[in-house]
Amino acid sequence: MTITTTTGGASAAPPVADPNPVELPVGATAPAGLKGLVVADTTIGDVRGAEGFFHYRQYSAVELAERRSFEDVWHLLLLGHLPDAAERAAFLAATAPRRALPAPVLAALPAIAATGAAPLAQLATALALTGGALGLRPMLDLDADQRLDDAQTMIALVPTLVAALHRVGAGLDPVDPDPSLGHAADYLRMLTGRAPSPEEARAVDAYLVLTADHGFNASTFTGRVIASTGADLGASLVGALGALSGPLHGGAPSRALDLLDEIGDPARSPEVIEEKVGRGERIMGFGHAVYVGEDPRSVLLRELAGQLGGDQAILARATEAAVVEVLARLKPDRDLRTNVEFYAGVVMERCGIPRELFTSTFAVSRTAGWCAHALEQAAARRLIRPSARYTGPAPAVPVPAIDGTTEER
Repeated sequence: MTITTTTGGASAAPPVADPNPVELPVGATAPAGLKGLVVADTTIGDVRGAEGFFHYRQYSAVELAERRSFEDVWHLLLLGHLPDAAERAAFLAATAPRRALPAPVLAALPAIAATGAAPLAQLATALALTGGALGLRPMLDLDADQRLDDAQTMIALVPTLVAALHRVGAGLDPVDPDPSLGHAADYLRMLTGRAPSPEEARAVDAYLVLTADHGFNASTFTGRVIASTGADLGASLVGALGALSGPLHGGAPSRALDLLDEIGDPARSPEVIEEKVGRGERIMGFGHAVYVGEDPRSVLLRELAGQLGGDQAILARATEAAVVEVLARLKPDRDLRTNVEFYAGVVMERCGIPRELFTSTFAVSRTAGWCAHALEQAAARRLIRPSARYTGPAPAVPVPAIDGTTEER
């Protein structure tokens, strides 16, 4: 699959064709982890790691985060184009009221929170229950408009679920959604119980745009596999959340902040980083499986962190500089740069989001991408059913009796 894009604005990358994908004959062995293997066509977006660029449809995702709201990008991902002023107003009027939780789900939140499970596991449980309460039907049995309607509702509900579960678990009453506010602003208000500042709402909105989609990552692929079976949208989202919960995929914004806590003082950054590099420890928040150089999402988040200010932002810049300098001196073959997680944690904590909800907040954003991919896969009406290469003992060996002998029959 070759995708070319045309984007406007100074931050847009020039049109460049993707590298040739891996193409395998039927029955051939795929590379480990399916790395580099094209498994589907998509019109939703792509990641060009060697160029440090990713896009949603034909637009630079970073430029979208700079110039458009999360709702606009939600519209783009699901409906295929950016809304004009009239379409935006109609979209907001149709989606914002959907943030209110169904009564059975609201009543069940205390029991879910009382389990003490990780926030992402609580969200998965609540999402499964929400699908049942809404009567979501298998996508195979729905037309395109019905599938889209389900997606709009689930995207709208996820921030309410995350915020309400957190507050109930802390012994606080949930805060009802306010449809007059934007998606990001209302999420912060429902979570913290206070109206966010314009700067906080803008920063979180930009973060949601930057993380709404990112190619065929593990959770997106998982959601598409489930969608390919014709299952209901809730099942696809719960499966994607399950993939996101794995530490190799869910990210580590809180772990990056743990590193900053350990350093404490910007003056200590070179010393601490040099010790960690000397011991061969992983530097949290640096390096990416796809991007060769700097993660483009980190560039904008660094700028937002600086605008929000605070000691963490100053410490983060000092730590980033120390990592670059120490690696250049001690490990010149390792050119690690910040990824989305490093400054995301700084931004989210500054805006009042608890560390334990960083990954759940990522899910608030990525639900839009998951839904877009689920709808695209459901429209294809094609089951994803790959093969595996058997590497066990050679068959067929006679089945022994319980005493170890082989019986003739």
